[in-house]
Amino acid sequence: MSTPRRRRARRIAQANNKGGTGKTSATVNLAAALAEHGQRVLVVDMDPQGNAGRRLAAQIDASQPTVSDVLKALAETERPEELAGCAVDAFAPIGWPEPYSERITLIPSRPDLENRALTEAGLLGAVQRLAVALDGADDDFDVVLIDCPPNLGHLTQLALAAADCVVIVTDAELDGIEGAIAMRDFVQHGRRRLANPDLRVLGYVVNRVDLRMGSDRYQVEETIPETFGDEVLEPRLPVRAVVKDAADADPPRPLRLLGRDGTEMAARYDDLAQGIAQRAGLGMLTKEAFA
Repeated sequence: MSTPRRRRARRIAQANNKGGTGKTSATVNLAAALAEHGQRVLVVDMDPQGNAGRRLAAQIDASQPTVSDVLKALAETERPEELAGCAVDAFAPIGWPEPYSERITLIPSRPDLENRALTEAGLLGAVQRLAVALDGADDDFDVVLIDCPPNLGHLTQLALAAADCVVIVTDAELDGIEGAIAMRDFVQHGRRRLANPDLRVLGYVVNRVDLRMGSDRYQVEETIPETFGDEVLEPRLPVRAVVKDAADADPPRPLRLLGRDGTEMAARYDDLAQGIAQRAGLGMLTKEAFA
């Protein structure tokens, strides 16, 4: 009797049509929070800047395949179905210590991904290539977090076509909120054209909040609840220098390794991960996060 195939990972895209909302920061720190609960996480960096990989302290040299190589392989074959799961060829370890390094795997990006997007955009079947590449490759993971570039272009569409749901990350500035609205509307009106009619917005992460600023307080207390309702995820994430310190350390490190301030922010991400896990159908994260 053949062994039944395990249910594949839940694929969650992190997106906003505007840059600077802390989308990559949210992706990396959510990956850490999930890993602390024993979840196996695959981070797919779809942003040509490659910041997710850098923040995970991955050492990416010229010999390491990237998501661009995976998409190129699918573009060059007449039978893409035969390359289903080829994303595994680009799996890369991260540079964080254990237990993160045991539970988080990266598919890295490079700037040439932008050229790939310009070459492929609009070609028949191109928008499905990431979904094909992940098919089977993510069976040994619990969650796939896809870090999207800050736009509605081809690379974001690849991510959305492959995802089960979208977490929209916004800051408390009006431009970020407008970007979140644009992403929400794109998901609602574009999912069928992406051949992903069940795609849904899982919720909204409100990031980089500074309640000392009257504008932030107004947006958080008035505009965001009125616009997104009960889909706003808790807790709101405040501006904290330790988040930048963790990303800019040499090498970059998880928040929990940066003392009391890092532990406090990690606890907020832990609460956020709990809410996302339940909404995504992963259930309660019952394993206790380590100190």
